[in-house]
Amino acid sequence: MTSPLTRTLWLLLILPFLSAGLAVAQKLPGIASKTAGMKKYPGYFTFYYDDAAGKIWLEVDKLNQEFLYVNSLPAGLGSNDIGLDRGQLGGERVVYFEKVGPKVMLVQPNLGYRAITNNKNEARAVEESFAKSILWGFKAEAEEGNRVLVDATDFLLRDAHNVTGSIKRTGQGNYKLDASRSAVYLPRTKNFPQNSEFEATLTFTGGDDAGRFVYEVAPDVQALTLRQHHSFIQLPDNKYKPREADPRAGYFGISYFDYATPVDENIEKRFIARHRLQKKDPSARVSEAVEPIVYYVDNGAPEPIRTALLEGARWWNQAFEAAGYRDAFRVEVLPDSADPMDVRYNIIQWVHRSTRGWSYGASVTDPRTGEIIKGHVSLGSLRVRQDYLIAEGLLAPYEEGKPVNKAMMDMALARIRQLSAHELGHTLGIMHNYAANNNASVMDYPHPQAKLDRTGNIDLSKAYDTGIGEWDKVAVTYGYQDFPAGTNEKQALNDILAKGRANNLQFISDRDARATGGAHPTAHLWDNGTSATDELLSVLRIREKALQNFSERNIKPGAAMSTLEDVLVPIYNYHRYQTEAAVKLIGGLNYTYAVRGDGQLVTEVVSKGEQQKALDAMLKTISPEVLAVPEHIIKLIPPRAPGLRNSRELFAKRTGLTFDPLAAAEASADFSVSFLLHPERASRLVEQGARSNTLSLQNVTEQLIQNTWKSRREKGLQEQVQLQTEQVVLTHLMALANNEGASYQARAVATATLKDLKNYIETRLRTNKQGTYHAHLTFALERLNRPVVEEVKPNKTLDLPPGSPIGSGEVLRCE
Repeated sequence: MTSPLTRTLWLLLILPFLSAGLAVAQKLPGIASKTAGMKKYPGYFTFYYDDAAGKIWLEVDKLNQEFLYVNSLPAGLGSNDIGLDRGQLGGERVVYFEKVGPKVMLVQPNLGYRAITNNKNEARAVEESFAKSILWGFKAEAEEGNRVLVDATDFLLRDAHNVTGSIKRTGQGNYKLDASRSAVYLPRTKNFPQNSEFEATLTFTGGDDAGRFVYEVAPDVQALTLRQHHSFIQLPDNKYKPREADPRAGYFGISYFDYATPVDENIEKRFIARHRLQKKDPSARVSEAVEPIVYYVDNGAPEPIRTALLEGARWWNQAFEAAGYRDAFRVEVLPDSADPMDVRYNIIQWVHRSTRGWSYGASVTDPRTGEIIKGHVSLGSLRVRQDYLIAEGLLAPYEEGKPVNKAMMDMALARIRQLSAHELGHTLGIMHNYAANNNASVMDYPHPQAKLDRTGNIDLSKAYDTGIGEWDKVAVTYGYQDFPAGTNEKQALNDILAKGRANNLQFISDRDARATGGAHPTAHLWDNGTSATDELLSVLRIREKALQNFSERNIKPGAAMSTLEDVLVPIYNYHRYQTEAAVKLIGGLNYTYAVRGDGQLVTEVVSKGEQQKALDAMLKTISPEVLAVPEHIIKLIPPRAPGLRNSRELFAKRTGLTFDPLAAAEASADFSVSFLLHPERASRLVEQGARSNTLSLQNVTEQLIQNTWKSRREKGLQEQVQLQTEQVVLTHLMALANNEGASYQARAVATATLKDLKNYIETRLRTNKQGTYHAHLTFALERLNRPVVEEVKPNKTLDLPPGSPIGSGEVLRCE
């Protein structure tokens, strides 16, 4: 056994050698020697490219200093449904590098919970109460002074944009990143004094279970190659002054909880998102800006689209002029030398996809303050073609020996101007405004305003507005006004909104405008006019005229006759958006985003007269004369010609290859009835009918039955349309009666209506012993007698072809 003295002597002998070995192991090479022979990219974060190894080496010289990290998708998949578009921005994050021994951590602090205070202990208590995130861990490979060199390659070649997750979430397959087919993309890997830009080509493999959306866009579904971009951006200085949010102003923004707030004040702080803009002379009524806001239009957009994009975006200068700025907002064409993903450029990007899709207005925003650092608009290129198609359907313009009607291109380009202004508005921080009647805002969704001229022909000369709206001027003044020193800013901002209200300008945004759950009588998507009901009747007259005129003149000479169906779809369904608008008056509630003391209307139930007028118009949309496709049109449309793809843009069919006018009518009837009997609307009708003299759910169901099941019997195709509409009504009554999301009394009224209808059907069957009507009644009675196990699962009705752009339409900064 070794004695303690012997062990001590041995330790004393080897300790110097151990210490020397550790010193050698811990000593890192210098950065210059480690990067010898590599290409150096000096800039915000200097980095080096090792061509032999295909690696990026990052020089970290700003330890524990916060900066902004943004990932994006410069080269996309091209599918609206999957949503991985060219130019799509990922989230922005405030981060910092922290060195811990041999490791360098990329840390994201938790800015959602703060303590804005000079008391360090109070701030530390909040910081330690909520989790932070370490986004990546690097190994220090070389160092010089306070500078550390790390291998950033794996960080840059990872799926930061979660492409695999997006594909899987949309049911399009299980893919994984293939490192052997991924590499740094040097043409877009650049460095600048205030931002470092990195880009990578990434390949995702799999495809054995690829969905049809992937098949539509990929040359080989086994390998999807996209590009992802990473930006390290210097945060703005502390001279920007955040502006408090107001629910009446219509701005996006940031929010966080400030635990240093006194107990008698609101702990949640909200600030609007906006660009930094300052007047050279804040005391002057009109002044130039210290630094103007400049946007750039994608140089890949063709003419005349490019000019239309420029013109529409420049409308916003009218709003900045109204706020007292001179030449503070400019729009130019992107120089060939510029990179659209470079954070220094506010960009309007022209994006191509396999099908028409939403356009988006996104931005890179400082999460600390709400300051917009970069505006980024993505405009879907197929939208202009859809407007041109609608114009073809309305005008039937292709006559032998006559030039093509210029009004179609004029309308399509007018829409592009409006769309450019709309999406750019989002990147200024401004929300949708769906209560902006009479073209008060480009932040509404506009439907083409067709009119009948004195001779009864369709006129598209004023299809879209041609400038900024009055609400937009109020919004920009609220967000960007630079007040003179000594101004009571809160009062001045309140005065701006009060002046807008005095001019009958109101702000109502997204969720309030939807036809399913929404109840506001003036906030609607894609509608026109001051009265949603009157406009629906007007739109139905336009639709009737267009269907009367529909002929082979709606397609170009030499086009396959089956392509007439493409043109017919948006015309037959021309009233769909105004239908959604009018139905919101039924069970409707007028309200504002009032604050205490501002004198605005708080709530008011829509009057019984207005609700009844809307119901009458809604019932007209499911009448056989509106739903039946005219015979002269049916005869014109053969089965799809070889080589022409069937798509969701066409009518659904129950007749195989042949055009199915009954299916078109069924989908349209289902569209209207589903809104009339929506469980939330039904529940509101019960509640409102109980406490005010207005329309009740029982009124609605009685009139619905009276105008369908108990109406005068039609003949021919209109009879078949009438019978299937009655089955659609039955379907939705059964669904409402058994919908646990509806109120008990709404379900009770639907159940009572079904019982009365059953008695009516049984009575009619006694006198109708054979024929089509007898079969119809027998089938309906059999449906009513089916047992309810867990829930009623009525026959599946057909959906309308998409009207709005294809893809997710719930994003708040899209159109």
